[in-house]
Amino acid sequence: MTALSFWSLAGDFALLSLLSIGGVNAILADSQRLLVQRHGLLDEAGFAQAVALGQAAPGPNILVVAVLGWMAAGPLGLLACLGGILLPSTLLVWRFARWAEANRQHPGLRAFQVGSAPLVLGLTLAGAALLAQPYAHSAPAWGCIALVALGSLRWGGPPLLWLALGGLIGALCGALGWI
Repeated sequence: MTALSFWSLAGDFALLSLLSIGGVNAILADSQRLLVQRHGLLDEAGFAQAVALGQAAPGPNILVVAVLGWMAAGPLGLLACLGGILLPSTLLVWRFARWAEANRQHPGLRAFQVGSAPLVLGLTLAGAALLAQPYAHSAPAWGCIALVALGSLRWGGPPLLWLALGGLIGALCGALGWI
């Protein structure tokens, strides 16, 4: 990884950090666009595998970015992606938290909180649809994805459990020749 590509990747993830309201899942679609389409560091399947590995690892969801960076460009990729995503948003949140604490009753603050929910939901759904694309090439595959997604929304529980259940259902459908 050259110095130019390091700083380019760090800058791209620094911009993404400003969109990551609600967490890393909100920027998965843009992360895929950057790492797969723009920089060509991962293919679609590699991106989906990195996200699955990052989500399965114990700890905060920000580990997804660390795994993506590592799989895309090794240790320097990890530093570029993780540093880029953490620094701007951390500084912004730190400053905003100080302002919000001093202005708790401000009507604009409540409007911002309520208005952010649809943005976070839309960005998260865009990331989920993008992750499903390499694997959803038939109606039964989409059915499997929908079944696991709706089940996790309805009954909750640990995401790793739903990931394992989705894998089992997918393996069963594959063994039966449906996928």
